Order: sequence, then C-alpha cells, then structure tokens
Amino acid sequence: MNARRRTVLAAGTAGAAALVTGCGSSDGDGGGDESSAPASDGAELTSTSDVPAGGGTIFKDQKIVVTQPADGEFKAFSAVCTHAGCIVATVENGTINCACHGSRFSITDGAVEQGPATRALPAEKITVDGDSIRQG
Repeated sequence: MNARRRTVLAAGTAGAAALVTGCGSSDGDGGGDESSAPASDGAELTSTSDVPAGGGTIFKDQKIVVTQPADGEFKAFSAVCTHAGCIVATVENGTINCACHGSRFSITDGAVEQGPATRALPAEKITVDGDSIRQG
C-alpha cells in the first residue's frame, strides 16, 4: 500500500509542476522585466544595473523575481503567485503582478497589495556582491 501511495503523491507533484508551467506567460512582452537566463544556487542571476529602481526583473526559469524598492536595496521573492501557482508576469508601479487573476504584491516585502491572493510571495535568498546579484 505504501508503494501505491508514493505513486499517487509523485503524480500529484508532476501535475502541480505542469500547472505552474502552464500558467506562465510565453508572450515575452514583459517590457524588459523578465529573463530566462539559466542560473542555479550561487550562479549569477543578473547585474544590479539590470534591475530598475522602483521595479524588478522576473527570472521565469528560476521562478524568482528580484526587485529594487529603493536605490541600492535589492530583494528577491518567489515568482510563483500564491493564489493559483502562475508565474508572475510584470513588475511595475511598485508591484509584482500576476496576469492570471490580477493579484499584485509589494516589491518591498512581497505582501499582497491586491487579491485574490491572500498570502505574500515568499522571500528568496540572493547575494549582492559588487554589481553582481547571485541566487542563494
């Protein structure tokens, strides 16, 4: 019975991954606020000059969004909307925006600014070293 249970859980995880992938936008017109360059823990995500002050940059492949709420202050959050698992689409006007259902999150702390999401975007760990922003 344990083997059957593992199979069901594995199938559920695969389905959730497919849902997250399916919700992401593929139109690529994010206005310069998204990137799909590969990175892994410790790998460089971007340079500080590529993250606009008062805005942010979305890294769809890494499912992370890096923001710069104030000059020289960098934050990172999960790019997976806490409402339905879609990848957020844009960062503008001080919010991280999900196109699926209209949720908006603060670029400062990931807090919900507009629902239907009820939970903040979880913080992600980044390291800023000189002009390099690295994951982890």
